[in-house]
Amino acid sequence: MDCPDWVGDLVDFTRAYDDDDARMRLAITLARDNVVHETGGPFGAAIFQARTGVLVGVGVNRVVPLHNSVLHAEVVAIMMAEARVGSYSLGEPTAHELFTSCEPCSMCLGAAFWSGVRRIVWGATRDDAFQLSFDEGPVFPESYAYLRKRGMSFRAGLLRDEARAVFELYQGGGGEIYNG
Repeated sequence: MDCPDWVGDLVDFTRAYDDDDARMRLAITLARDNVVHETGGPFGAAIFQARTGVLVGVGVNRVVPLHNSVLHAEVVAIMMAEARVGSYSLGEPTAHELFTSCEPCSMCLGAAFWSGVRRIVWGATRDDAFQLSFDEGPVFPESYAYLRKRGMSFRAGLLRDEARAVFELYQGGGGEIYNG
């Protein structure tokens, strides 16, 4: 749950984010600001109550600064959301959704499933991340089919160009590729 100090100035846990675009813009802004502040990799994530749009958790990539391979933005957001709702389940009694600036890697997809998140929406694709030399691991069409059968849904490529622009910013600044 270790987010940089600037995150507290950016997020508003008291407002509802009314639609998918607003929710994705927050995830992308988290990713961009993480690059600008040089506090981690070019990835951001946010978890919302599905019905109300209330923000319950956010995360930015903290792998390099905290020397911890699992501190991807999605995992950090899940950890914060579970702590804030006081439960290991983000599926019941209130459904939650994960918005992430990039298609989840294999670890984050699994973490989202185990957390109970019901829907994942992403901006940039795994191919976009691969072009930057990030390896997103073994995620296959069968992976998504398995998760759909268990009640998860997905929306891909929302505000993709904005999300990819964060990758360009990171690459232009010489950001470290830690798993390529």
